[in-house]
Amino acid sequence: MNKIGVIFDLDGVIVDTAKYHFLAWKELANHLGFEFTEAHNELLKGVSRVRSLEILLGIGKVELSDEKKQEFLVSKNEHYLQYIHKMGPEEILPGASNLLDTLDDLGIQYVLGSASKNAPLILKQVNLFDRFVGIVDGNSVSKAKPDPEVFLIGAEKLKLKPEQCVVFEDAIAGIDAANAAHMISIGVGDKETLSKADFNVEDLTEITSGFIKSLITKIETVK
Repeated sequence: MNKIGVIFDLDGVIVDTAKYHFLAWKELANHLGFEFTEAHNELLKGVSRVRSLEILLGIGKVELSDEKKQEFLVSKNEHYLQYIHKMGPEEILPGASNLLDTLDDLGIQYVLGSASKNAPLILKQVNLFDRFVGIVDGNSVSKAKPDPEVFLIGAEKLKLKPEQCVVFEDAIAGIDAANAAHMISIGVGDKETLSKADFNVEDLTEITSGFIKSLITKIETVK
């Protein structure tokens, strides 16, 4: 087996649940009496649910008690889950399934490293849950990205050193976390936004078997 492992972020890499987060946060902002735009939603990418609420309240200049914050976190998640329960395999992003097939063919194991506490449910909804050898989600970590904790735990699940791991991420916080963990970072999405990544692609359709093999060589050379 190749001594290389892959860690995938979920939202924006495997599936696009950002749209559902946006709708759920927008409902909350409307309830609180201010506008929440798609541009605002970009600020929530890759950060924890609690931190997302803090950012949203900052946008609306709204102050709440800790009790109210917890109440709204629960109601937001309930709205979000209503959307998630309607998901199916058709919502897997372009290139994701083919890339998992390629990794399987090459004998490369992969885990999920996501801030989402609903990651297992989402993977089950799109029929990908059983393909991952491990899942590190918001329930598994005490520190959110850009802290590298989520990816370092992912490396442990792969039984590899951080330097042997490749991370696919669509958020700045995720790229920062991967870089802090001394892993190879691949930004999925806008190249300028994710300029700190070691490599950049628009989506996973650009990742070929040859590219993965080149990463194996790169990691073996560094070792």
